[in-house]
Order: sequence, then structure tokens, then C-alpha cells
Amino acid sequence: MADPLDAYSQVVSSVAAELLPRVASVRAGRGSGSAVVFTGDGFLLTNAHVVGYSRTGTVAFADGVSGDFEVVGRDPLSDLAVIRARTATPPPAELGDSDGLVVGQLVVAVGNPLGLTGSVTAGVVSGLGRSLPARSGSATRLIEDVIQTDAALNPGNSGGALADARGRVVGINTAVAGVGVGLAVPMNATTRSIVAALIRDGRVRRAFLGLVTSPAPLPEHLRRSTGQNGALRVVEVVPGSPAHRAGLRAGDLVLSAGRTPVGDAQSLQRLMFADAIGRPLPITVHRNGALVDVIAEPVELTGSGV
Repeated sequence: MADPLDAYSQVVSSVAAELLPRVASVRAGRGSGSAVVFTGDGFLLTNAHVVGYSRTGTVAFADGVSGDFEVVGRDPLSDLAVIRARTATPPPAELGDSDGLVVGQLVVAVGNPLGLTGSVTAGVVSGLGRSLPARSGSATRLIEDVIQTDAALNPGNSGGALADARGRVVGINTAVAGVGVGLAVPMNATTRSIVAALIRDGRVRRAFLGLVTSPAPLPEHLRRSTGQNGALRVVEVVPGSPAHRAGLRAGDLVLSAGRTPVGDAQSLQRLMFADAIGRPLPITVHRNGALVDVIAEPVELTGSGV
């Protein structure tokens, strides 16, 4: 007898079978959502907005196991939080790498909203490189390289898994941008650094440079001379910021920072962690047909920064 499931359905159902046991429903104070088990000793990854300012809450899994959890750390500026269950948890989900995603690729959104026994929707990656504003107090940051998908989401899916066809978690669902449009925080090297800092320190210390940028292609002559295809166009320089004091200007094309080529926002943001605070950061820009080198000294981002 032929298998009643077509190839597409087989992929979606296999991803669902793999991840549904590993995605918990979460309640913390007035907030609720989902969380993904990612270690063998009870750590789960969710959204910062799901746990809010709570220190504890409850988790419940598809097999009926439930218990309390404690918030290990939260980072509103990436909308990520790490919690640790005080009960037995299923084996961890496999974390993937969103940097390998392409537009049109199949993805599956898995959540476990309260009152529902798992939630699975499928779709495709409909956009990459999107930006999502995140705020902590008066500090604002753009979550860069956000994944846009047409896999239907609802608020209860926030904190759940966005997975590829092999069941690897490539994003954490974070927002509903509109009807049929969902967003997910990417799972990549930057995210892994944030998660490691949350487990280690309970927070993320960030360096503040004071640039608002947008990815831009390089002219052919710069491609040949630099070996890069893209750079970052400076849209705005925050007055009084380290970038402003270093002499950077709107319109500059940032080619490298810390002597590392800068091709997208993520490549600059991954430099803006604790190690960069108070240390000279050489930056090379293209301005008015010439290469210009400056030295900026990032400061620590505080609640009053931008």
C-alpha cells in the first residue's frame, strides 16, 4: 500500500515528531509562550518577552511532565532568555545554523502554547536580513538578520522553534509581524555567544559604537581591491558616541572593523560584546573616493544608551 503522505508531508511530520517533545509551554507571571530544550541538563531557550521580569515560572511538556523553572538570564536586546527547568526534561533539540538558510527553503514552526497540545505550522523562508527593533529601558537595538517566514505563528508560539527540514533549530520564533508573516531570531554564531553569556553571567555586556548602518553592495573597483562583495553604509551617527568622536560620518561605507572585513550588520555586531569595551577599534571606511582609517573606542551599552 502506498504511503498516504507525500514527500512534503513526510518532512513536516518527521520534524514535528522530533521537536514537539522538546518544546515546552511556559508560564511566567502574566506572560506565556514556548521554550526549546537545548542541553541535556535542563536548560531551555525562549524569548525575553515571554519571561518578562519574572524570576521563576512553570514549564509543561507534551508528555504531561511539568514543573517549575528559574530564569538563568535574559537579554531584551536580542529578545532571548535562558531558563532552567527543575524537573526532568526530554533530550535536547539539535541547534542548527541560520547562516546557511536561503529564501524559499522549507521551515517548520513548532510551539507549545498553553491550552494546546503542540502547534506545528510549515512554510518557507520568505525573507532574510530583516531587522527587528528591540528595547530595554531606553536602550534600543536592532536584532539583525531576523528570519521572516510565512509559517503561521501566534503569540503562544513565541519562544518556540523554527526548524529546517532536518529538524535542526535555526531560529527562535519571536514575533508576529502581520497576518501570515512571522519572525524568528536567528540561531548563529552571534546568538550562541549571547546564550553562552546568559548561562555564564545571567546577562550580556555589550559594547556601544553609535552607528546605524544598512548593508550595501560594493562598486566593482572596490570589490577587486578588497575582495569583498558588500559593506555597511552608515545611515546615522549618534551624536557624542564613540563613532562620532572618531570622525565617522553618515554616508561612509564601512569596509572593515577590528581589521576584519564587514559585509553585513551581523559581522559588526558580533564584535560589539564585552571584549570590545574600552579597547581601540580600527575602522576603515570608503569616503569620497578614498579610504579613510579611524580609531574608535567603544563604551559599555547602558540602559540610557541607543
